[in-house]
Amino acid sequence: MKLLNTINYPSDLRKLKASELPLLAKELREFIIDIVAVKEGHLGASLGVVELTLAIHYVFNTPSDKLIWDVGHQAYGHKIITGRKEVFDTNRQLGGISGFPSRSESEYDPFGTGHSSTSISAILGMAIASKLNGDDKRQHIAVIGDASIASGMAFEGLNHAGVTDTNVLIVLNDNAIGIDPSVGALKKYLTNVKKGTAKDENIFECLNFDYTGPIDGHDFNILIKELERLKTVKGPKLLHVITTKGKGLKKAEENQVTYHAPGKFNNQTGDLITTQAEDHPPKYQDVFGQTLVELALKNDKIIGITPAMPTGSSLKFMMEQIPERAFDVGIAEQHAVTMAAGMAAEGLLPFCAIYSTFLQRAYDQVIHDVALQNLPVAFFLDRSGLVGQDGATHHGVYDLAYLRCIPNLIIFSPLNEPELRNIMYTVQKGLSGPIAIRYPRGRATTNHWKQPFQKMKIGVGEELIKGNKIAVLSIGHIGNTISTLIKGLNMPGKIGHYNMRFVKPLDEKLLRFIFDTYEHIITVEDGCKIGGFGSAVVEFGNSLNNPLPISVFGIDDVFIEHGTVDQLHIKSHIDALSIKKCIKELLEL
Repeated sequence: MKLLNTINYPSDLRKLKASELPLLAKELREFIIDIVAVKEGHLGASLGVVELTLAIHYVFNTPSDKLIWDVGHQAYGHKIITGRKEVFDTNRQLGGISGFPSRSESEYDPFGTGHSSTSISAILGMAIASKLNGDDKRQHIAVIGDASIASGMAFEGLNHAGVTDTNVLIVLNDNAIGIDPSVGALKKYLTNVKKGTAKDENIFECLNFDYTGPIDGHDFNILIKELERLKTVKGPKLLHVITTKGKGLKKAEENQVTYHAPGKFNNQTGDLITTQAEDHPPKYQDVFGQTLVELALKNDKIIGITPAMPTGSSLKFMMEQIPERAFDVGIAEQHAVTMAAGMAAEGLLPFCAIYSTFLQRAYDQVIHDVALQNLPVAFFLDRSGLVGQDGATHHGVYDLAYLRCIPNLIIFSPLNEPELRNIMYTVQKGLSGPIAIRYPRGRATTNHWKQPFQKMKIGVGEELIKGNKIAVLSIGHIGNTISTLIKGLNMPGKIGHYNMRFVKPLDEKLLRFIFDTYEHIITVEDGCKIGGFGSAVVEFGNSLNNPLPISVFGIDDVFIEHGTVDQLHIKSHIDALSIKKCIKELLEL
């Protein structure tokens, strides 16, 4: 029987001899590789911390001792040895376990982590709570990567932890890469530490941490010896370990960006499994990235900014061709937004590419530094709407609601690639204030997207299909589903379809026409109902004292878990069949 088969919980792990751990590490890597090769998920980060995972659980008394994994990309090994081995093949699948640590899933996940740089603050809060409860024995461990520790929130946590006497151990997992390679001065400092060429003063010792390292994060003897020592040290401690992202799979070690989340691959060779070549439409992110370069080559005021997502947002195209005007600022959303505001104040045109869910982390900066000063910063919100298997922490379903209440801010969502290109063209022609442009994860609609630019009128929607009974108002890419649905119903003249484009300002002229012409209105959005696009239409109807009934399709007041986008649309009742059912029921009234 394989050694891993005998390990269901860390208590089983602690029965092993230390000399058996290397074999267990080998089997655990193979287990992760075999399942992720088929089911997909985050690969490289989890492979890189196999020894560290086993060593921490071997030395510390989890779950009594608290262990938090920052972000959670690297927590697959942790999940497998904490009671979830038999269900690990359901990882990120509808109804299965989450791809990230989750409090509701296991007592071994004391804190949910889907966004980065939260672990130090959370573990410090737990450590202080233990102290207040009179428990000075419990240990508190946070594992954080070199990209995540450069974030402002992580520094805030370090700054506070350093003046406490709590039992906190920060494990800095240093592999020089997050999703993309780490950036910034701290990265250079850590590189110099590894080379032994750093200045005499250690930044973590200056923050009052008992610092150890750097040590080899793949050497069990060193890891266990140091973790055992640190258990006896009171106060804040930081252990600096060096690991290799993707360790154990040659292809993943050689191409760490691609193998962060590689999709399906051959579990023996590591070769990616590509579907038969098809003429697919481009991804929205690539339309953005390539159009940005096209515009920036002609307009030297355009600046590209992203917080640690050059590949995911496709800012990489501009970074390759116009590197002096494209900036990856690291995991620092607040800094990205305010830096963009500073550039706009000096007459530049910052195009800030940021995932919808991550803009939440810079909400104050959007209000205080951009909108309040009415600065022309353009936010490009990739991964808006339901994003699929990354689940609740990553769904971009709140942007319309949390942005719509901000004065001065224009909110636009393109139906397709030409509209995305045209709004980008319009923005660089000059706007008096900020704009947020949201688009989903995944592919757009056509291969013929590089059409001549046309300037768009702000706040103007369009009639796609004319009718007189039911008007369906859509915002963004989901409107393509509506167009297909209405054509399939084959009820000419009854059902109208309107691509509203702008959530703010609303096209009031078009809305007045719709309220005067139709008997019922349906609004459809890939976002939360409360405060979103549908709410805006209802509010407008109320301002007219118009009693026309309005059915709002969107995400209910619940957190949506993980699954494919299609599965989650069905679960959220914003799929074609749910809307079709509503239309038919209304026509029968």
